Amino acid sequence: MSTAILPPVPPAPAAPAAPVATASGRPERRVAETGVWIGIATISMSFAALTSALVVRQASAPGSDWQHFQLPSLLYVNTLVLLLSSVTLESSRRREAVATLDVTLALGLLFLVGQAFAWRQLAAQNLHLATGPSSAFFYVLTVLHAMHVLGGLVGLGYVERRLAAGVLSRTTFRAAALYWHFMAVLWLYLLALLTLRG
Repeated sequence: MSTAILPPVPPAPAAPAAPVATASGRPERRVAETGVWIGIATISMSFAALTSALVVRQASAPGSDWQHFQLPSLLYVNTLVLLLSSVTLESSRRREAVATLDVTLALGLLFLVGQAFAWRQLAAQNLHLATGPSSAFFYVLTVLHAMHVLGGLVGLGYVERRLAAGVLSRTTFRAAALYWHFMAVLWLYLLALLTLRG
């Protein structure tokens, strides 16, 4: 009895993922989400590099070079404001409600104003960008984060206008929410880093 060797049978092609349909019935592209994920990866690498620089600089600092200082308590209030803005944004995204999105925008602005007041509190203690390495890292990390939050507010403003006009795609809203939630998580990380290492 001879055994015939048959060529391998190619696997059946997988069914393509169903595209998300827009209000017009056309498939919706996920370009916005992809762009946000790339942005998140880039931002993460930037803050990881700054974290490494902080740890190395602190470890190599002579005893009097690294000045430990008490973080302004306002930063913890700002943290609650930013976390609350994430909650209101998620509520707005799920219900597609403009009113709660407006609350998110207001809370985001309040966070930035709170950060500015925290910087002024440190400046009143003569802790400036050029005072020493510890205060320099504090300002660089918090100002860089605030700039990204400001960018997120611009994006949310765009989302708010499109939502009010009834032409916002779910993918765009999801991408904007992903970025905003990342800003909240990044802030929690920075606050923990500055509390433990500052």
